[in-house]
Amino acid sequence: MLKTKSSALLSLALVFLSGTLVGSVSYRLYMVNSVNSGGAPPGRGQGKMDPEEVRKRRVAEMKEKVKLDEDQVAKLNVIYDATRQQFEALKKRGDGEAHGIWERQRDSVRAILRPEQLPLYESHLKELDEMRKRRMAEGKDGKGR
Repeated sequence: MLKTKSSALLSLALVFLSGTLVGSVSYRLYMVNSVNSGGAPPGRGQGKMDPEEVRKRRVAEMKEKVKLDEDQVAKLNVIYDATRQQFEALKKRGDGEAHGIWERQRDSVRAILRPEQLPLYESHLKELDEMRKRRMAEGKDGKGR
């Protein structure tokens, strides 16, 4: 009787372990395939796309789906140019305003520091500015983000 109980328990444990193994492998394969397919069109979700490529794709989509003629495509390009200029102007304005806010913050922090703390703070600010410049350079080179 003892032998049959132990063999039954061993069989039960083996079935449980094999089910766990098969289930985890199946789940892993399912998740890999789900993430890879993603349902996103080609070129999307794979990092930042070149703005000119996005624009060409959008113009082509409009031409195909809305049946634009060549005159309408030219006008659409003018609209896209004007919109880009407006966003660039907004970004420049926003960057200038943001810079002013940061400077006012730094001045306020300087006002609460003791004279012996000021050189330490300036050194810290210099490190932060260098890190920011490196991140900006990486972003423009396409290495970052």
